[in-house]
Amino acid sequence: MNHSSVVHGFAIGPHQLANGLILAPMAGITDRPFRLLCRQLGAGLAVAEMLTCDTSLWHTPKSQRRLPHADDSTPISVQIAGSDPAQMAYAAQANVALGAQIIDINMGCPAKKVLKKAAGSALLRDPALVKDILMAVVAAVDVPVTLKIRTGWSTDQRNGLDIANIAQDAGVQALAVHGRTRACGFKGEVEYDTIATIKQALEIPVIANGDINSAADATNVLCHTGADGLMIGRGAQGNPWLFQQVHHYLKHGTALQKPSNDIVWHVLQQHLYGLYNLYGEVMGPRIARKHVGWYLKQEPAQRKAFNELQNQLQQLDFLNHYFANAQEHAA
Repeated sequence: MNHSSVVHGFAIGPHQLANGLILAPMAGITDRPFRLLCRQLGAGLAVAEMLTCDTSLWHTPKSQRRLPHADDSTPISVQIAGSDPAQMAYAAQANVALGAQIIDINMGCPAKKVLKKAAGSALLRDPALVKDILMAVVAAVDVPVTLKIRTGWSTDQRNGLDIANIAQDAGVQALAVHGRTRACGFKGEVEYDTIATIKQALEIPVIANGDINSAADATNVLCHTGADGLMIGRGAQGNPWLFQQVHHYLKHGTALQKPSNDIVWHVLQQHLYGLYNLYGEVMGPRIARKHVGWYLKQEPAQRKAFNELQNQLQQLDFLNHYFANAQEHAA
């Protein structure tokens, strides 16, 4: 099995990725601090959180934080969602003007809020509209356009291959496929056969996504699909080392040791300071609870205690003690 494109990367337009491991955009999670961390720990690309294509809403603090920034790690990939071709094209241009180097289009999100607007994976029901949106966005910008889809709308409508062909014909330069239908949400078994079929049919890079939580998962998905890259989402929550671990395993065939408590604490501190800086002293600690919850997912009592802390100092002090104790027990 040839893992070389995942290990050595592939190009999206003029951007050669260091490897084919990509952090999936996750709303409310893959903000700048987390993207930076995952890039430092081995992700070849980190896609920013989904942004509405309605630019009139971009003045909100939430959208302002999601727009491209000069301190993002390059190439800067921004994901937009919507169902109006002209609005999507305009949003793509606005993002490029702000510094985006890759425009990613969301046709994979199963969230009800997004589906109500007939965006995200709801678009998979309307191939003609998919084509109009992709053609409009590709024509509107000089940077590469990528697309994220699911295998179809429902298990009896797996039209992922049709959509993939429309995308390639429209000039999309890489395609990520989540191995579930819209109807499956995030539950049930991931189905990789459709991804394998799409990979066989397309010439552009195809990136497999869905339930990649370990180096073993990554290897299995690659063997099953032959994909050029892997997109990792929820598996990286509380475990940004997953990218390093997958890369090492694919390159050397051996498992990388788990990070020590010292390293975990060092990385978590960087993550926390990033969150505090981005969200400020009220929202920062609140958002930190969600992320720390994933780092401490094996420790429900500690997680509960952490969630009751109110400010940055209390949070840092608590974790400092927690990791000092963990280090003593490990010694």
